[in-house]
Amino acid sequence: MLRNRILPTAIVALVGAVVGSFVMMLYASTHFSNVAGPNNTPPAVSAAPLTGGSDQDRIVNAVKRAKPSVVAINLVVNGKQFIPVDPFLQQFFGNQGPGIVQPFQGRASGSGFVFDDKGDIVTNAHVARPDVPGGQVSRMTVTFPNGTHASARLIAANVGADLAVIRVDTKNLPPPLQLADSDKLQQGQWAIAIGEPYELQQSVSVGVVSAFNRSEPIQTETGQTLTFKGLMQTSAPINPGNSGGPLIDVNGDVIGVNQSTLRGGAEGIGFAIPANTVRRVVTEMIAHPGITTPPVQAFLGVQLAPITQGFRSQTNYRGQGGVGIAQVISGSSADQAGLNPGDVILKMNGKAYSNPADLQKAIRGMHAGQKVTLEVWSQGAKRLVNLTLGSAPSQSGFEQQPPDENQPPDEQGP
Repeated sequence: MLRNRILPTAIVALVGAVVGSFVMMLYASTHFSNVAGPNNTPPAVSAAPLTGGSDQDRIVNAVKRAKPSVVAINLVVNGKQFIPVDPFLQQFFGNQGPGIVQPFQGRASGSGFVFDDKGDIVTNAHVARPDVPGGQVSRMTVTFPNGTHASARLIAANVGADLAVIRVDTKNLPPPLQLADSDKLQQGQWAIAIGEPYELQQSVSVGVVSAFNRSEPIQTETGQTLTFKGLMQTSAPINPGNSGGPLIDVNGDVIGVNQSTLRGGAEGIGFAIPANTVRRVVTEMIAHPGITTPPVQAFLGVQLAPITQGFRSQTNYRGQGGVGIAQVISGSSADQAGLNPGDVILKMNGKAYSNPADLQKAIRGMHAGQKVTLEVWSQGAKRLVNLTLGSAPSQSGFEQQPPDENQPPDEQGP
């Protein structure tokens, strides 16, 4: 009896399965004919990422991987500082105004990361070689994440690319960070900055890759403006002290070297040197050590003045045109060439000038080291003056501090 009931049920189920399969095939042939067919290929299916986990997990893991190889760089710098005699005149004449140059000692800091197993560390040129005319780094120390530190020395710097290589002679280095292919980066992908902003050790900030091929003018301590091209823009906050540190992706690979923020202190607009540029420039620097610098803006060392009736009365100058010299900065090119207050510059390299702004603009358009010939009126007589333009001393950039005579010796090994 039981067998008689089971057999019909099994037959009905089998027929139902066959009919169902036929209906599904018919549905697929009519509804998906625009996707698969003789002239179409099935849509691609993306594989799940190998790392797995959420974006937050991947960011945390990337930081854990890269952070041991990110270092703090601290320097003691001896330099010269320009002190204006009259701050009011400084607003109009800049470093061309009256003032004195005095020595000072200051501190600078930044970030970097381990590049290879030879002790080479990559950072910004403006970190490893601060822009202080006549300045010299008297001490450079690298601090590793575990708190130990070691002395470092500059191997090479490319100021135009704002990259430098410094080297520590120590054992047990953290593993070098790997450079990603920055040409494959896409807008919107995660970007993670690691560094020492405002000397806050091992700080992490997160943003995205915002844009590519940005050009950003950066003003140096001497007043010279350098324009860096091909920069990567990121929304990851980059603050003073982050400079030279790595900008990494969610794999912990370096996609750029943190460099600067937008002028004016805008939030969420930072710039980094792309990894492919870093790879090319750093490889060249290690192969050919030394310092590559762009031309430095020229500095004559005078305060210029218009030829007014008062100037004529004080100097007895009766000629036409020219630009007066109100002050000469001690030790400058003008001082060494024998120019004096009350002299009148009539021509520079054969071109006549009668407006102080025009002459000042022409000087600023030149480079330190250029030779010029001035036609000068001085105490009733004309003469030619040949001189070599110098570079402007620093106005600021480092906090003045007394020499550090009690700093402890280095602790070797990270």
